[in-house]
Amino acid sequence: MASGSIHVKIGGQLQVGDDGLYENASEYIRALIRCDLQTRDEAWDLLQRELAPAMRAEDIEFVAVSADDVIRRNKRR
Repeated sequence: MASGSIHVKIGGQLQVGDDGLYENASEYIRALIRCDLQTRDEAWDLLQRELAPAMRAEDIEFVAVSADDVIRRNKRR
């Protein structure tokens, strides 16, 4: 993974310093990025679990539908 520096201007109060959860703004930003990456990983895992049965299904189990069919079905929901 490439590393580098970015500069971000953040308005408002951060929870940093003696009374905050983080020692400095960089630590806070790193925590936000870690949280985002973890959430993305969890979403990917969920998607894989949801799609797993379809990936194992035989071709004859699939039904061909058009985009219009899908749009009509979704409008009924």
